[in-house]
Amino acid sequence: MKNKQRPYRWLRRSLRILITSLVVFIIACLIFDQFVQFRKPDDELRKMFTERGIDGKIGYYTARGRTLRYAVVGADSLPTLLMLHGSPGSMSYYAGRYADSSLQKTFRMITVDRPGYGYSELGNPEPSIGEQAALIRPLLDSLTKAHHPVIIAGGSYGSSVACRLAMDYPELVDGLVLTGPSLGPGLEKMFWFTPMIEHWSIRWFIPRIFRSANTEKMHHKEELEKMLPLWKNIRVPVAYMQGAHDELIDTANAGFAREHLVNAPYLDIHFFQNREHRLAQFEWPAIRDAILRVYGKALQLRNGVH
Repeated sequence: MKNKQRPYRWLRRSLRILITSLVVFIIACLIFDQFVQFRKPDDELRKMFTERGIDGKIGYYTARGRTLRYAVVGADSLPTLLMLHGSPGSMSYYAGRYADSSLQKTFRMITVDRPGYGYSELGNPEPSIGEQAALIRPLLDSLTKAHHPVIIAGGSYGSSVACRLAMDYPELVDGLVLTGPSLGPGLEKMFWFTPMIEHWSIRWFIPRIFRSANTEKMHHKEELEKMLPLWKNIRVPVAYMQGAHDELIDTANAGFAREHLVNAPYLDIHFFQNREHRLAQFEWPAIRDAILRVYGKALQLRNGVH
C-alpha cells in the first residue's frame, strides 16, 4: 500500500513545485513590467519644468478612440518642433532637450507618447504607421496652434511616423530630421524571437513596453511597403543622420532615401563614424544643428527663397 502511495506523493509534490514556480514567475513578470517602462509620470516632468524654469505643460487628448499624452514647451508664437521617439521609448526620452537654449529661443517644442508607450495606453500598440500619423496630427492642426515652419524630428521608428506625417499632411510639415531612420521595407534587423513574442501564450509575460515595440517590429516591413507610392509627396528639406556601424538599421536606408526623396528640395545625408544605432546621447549637438539647419531651409522656402 505504501509503495502505491509513493507515486501520488511525488506527483502532488511536483504539482506544488510547478504551481509555486509559475506563481513566482508571474509575480516576477509583473514586477519587471513596473520597472521597465521608460516613462516619467506627469508630476516628475512638471517638477523638472519648475526646477529648470521651463515654460511647459502636459496634457492628454483623445483621437480616433485613443488617448495620448503630450507635452508643450515654449511660447506659442514660435515656430514648431515636434519630436517623435523611437521604439521602445516615450516622450520622457526628450526631457533633457526641453532645456536646450538654442531650441528654446527658436521653437515651441512638442513631444508625445506614441500609441502604446509612456502614458498613451502602454502596451496597447498601433501597428499602422498611417494610423499613428493620424493620431498625432491633432498636435499640429488643432490642439496646440502650431506655427510654421513646423519641423519634425524623428528617431528610429519615430522617423517612419515623421515621414508618414509629411506624406499624408504636407500642409502641416515644413522639414524633417531623421536619426537612425528605418525607411526601406526590410532594411532593418529582425530578431529570431520577434514572431514568438507575438504569440498570446508568451506575449502576456513580456513587459508592456516591449509588447508595443515587438508589434511595431512585426508589422514594420508591410507598413513601409504601403508607403512606397507616397515618397513623392515629401517636398520639404530633409536631414538624414545615422551611425556608420548601426547594428539595427541597415545603412542601405540612406540609398533608399536618395532614390525615393526625389521631390525633397534639400537632402543632407550624414554618417557618424564609430557610432551605432543610438545617436542622441552621443551626438546631440550635431542633431540640434541639423534641426536648426533644416529650419533655416524651410524658412527660406516659405519666404520664396530657393
